[in-house]
Amino acid sequence: MDDLKTGGIAVIDFGSQYTQLIARRIRELGVYAEVYAHDSGAAHINRRQPAGYVLSGGPSSVYEAGAPQLPAFLLEVGRPVLGICYGMQLLTATLGGEVVAAPEREYGPASISHQPLSPLFDGLAPELQVWMSHGDRIESLPPGFRMLAQSDNSPLAAIGQLERHRYGLQFHPEVQHSPSGRAILSNFLFQICRCQPTWSAAAFIEEAVTGIRKQVGGERVLLALSGGVDSAVAGALIHRAIGDRLTCIFVDHGMLRLGEAEQVARVFRQEQGMRLIAVNAVESFLTALTGVTEPEAKRKLIGRLFVEAFNEEARKLRGIRFLAQGTIYPDVIESAADSAAAKTIKSHHNVGGLPADLEFELLEPLRDLFKDEARKVGEALGLPASIVWRQPFPGPGLAIRCLGELSWERLEKLRAADAIFTGELADAGLLLEGTAQSFAVLLPVKSVGVMGDKRSYEEVLILRSVTTDDFMTADWARLPYDLLARVSARIVNEVPGINRVAYDITSKPPSTIEWE
Repeated sequence: MDDLKTGGIAVIDFGSQYTQLIARRIRELGVYAEVYAHDSGAAHINRRQPAGYVLSGGPSSVYEAGAPQLPAFLLEVGRPVLGICYGMQLLTATLGGEVVAAPEREYGPASISHQPLSPLFDGLAPELQVWMSHGDRIESLPPGFRMLAQSDNSPLAAIGQLERHRYGLQFHPEVQHSPSGRAILSNFLFQICRCQPTWSAAAFIEEAVTGIRKQVGGERVLLALSGGVDSAVAGALIHRAIGDRLTCIFVDHGMLRLGEAEQVARVFRQEQGMRLIAVNAVESFLTALTGVTEPEAKRKLIGRLFVEAFNEEARKLRGIRFLAQGTIYPDVIESAADSAAAKTIKSHHNVGGLPADLEFELLEPLRDLFKDEARKVGEALGLPASIVWRQPFPGPGLAIRCLGELSWERLEKLRAADAIFTGELADAGLLLEGTAQSFAVLLPVKSVGVMGDKRSYEEVLILRSVTTDDFMTADWARLPYDLLARVSARIVNEVPGINRVAYDITSKPPSTIEWE
């Protein structure tokens, strides 16, 4: 897929929480973008011949000892550069300007006015609303630069050296709170870098199928299929490339949502025509989890049990050379594999801990895609909306939404309540549009109630629904009161063992989206 990725944009990461979002926004405009750690090295960053570079923000101050530095080659190759926040300040300091601590930190919405005749702001209104997040500011410009935009608190909100195609923005064009940010990025891509909008789901599928066939040849492939978006799209893509030479293993650990295990078998075996081996491991999982209540212990145990169940089934198969995983691009970025200095956020293993004697070669056809791109590819491949737009679901499943000790009775109780909640959201048109993730949580807490003129002492259920663009931050969804009242009444009346329902109105941060 080198041709599709050649001539895009290299996003240089200096530690910003928005770095992935920059790459996503660029790809949404039809241009391939790839994220690189700032210390990755010239050969690695330039291997796809980028048409330009975007320098991300970051938590450091450029004048601090040990702050990340600008790679020298970026100024030597002569390609366009756009620095955002810290990236702008680093560009300034490197080229001879001065950056100092601002008298007041600027965080939140701001209004900027920009100068005419700048290709970065071409076609935009004279005044724009943007999102600021910085504690430093530029005191003096580098030689050859001029002010392109200003705000009340930032006299140099945007700068540029137009002759050399070097630009800087103090604000964040990649976030939703900068309504004209997309247009600014578009100007950088198409007017300044002269990129071509060749990145699309259809183009990706065509090149991915060719790449899979080239890598696999006439060999067979094994895929661990969870039913989630990533593994589902990976399976559909590989199946299009090699057909029946793909075998999928689905391990049912008993902690899926209502009807999901049956849906996976129906969609992939019957509708998609894939070779699917379904393993019922419910009893072994629940037995091993008896008495386990600590969230991290649950996660680790479920991960180990999954690997054991998958391994046991995989050893029965012969003549399989490749193991496929639904690894997506955020997993690759978070592993910090290309940086000598970056800290690993998580070690990524879709099917972790596989023993050496299985001797598989790895196939990861989605490792260049963000989640939203994987969904678009899934749609283009003909997967049903119920799979493609399935809301995020943790690997341990309901085990970490059923707080406390697990039992089949409690899981069934949670499954039924969750189905009522998500079903009502779907009927109201709020499950896929209006909310990003919605689910129920069963607490190991009992409360006193009155049901049928009798005292009850049953468990408490929490409803959780959030809105978010990127899942790095999230706000609780303002669901209609009548919908919440209907959901609460149905759960208490239809699900034995629950007599109290509450709605979680905490944002992320300070909380997380999941409870465990």
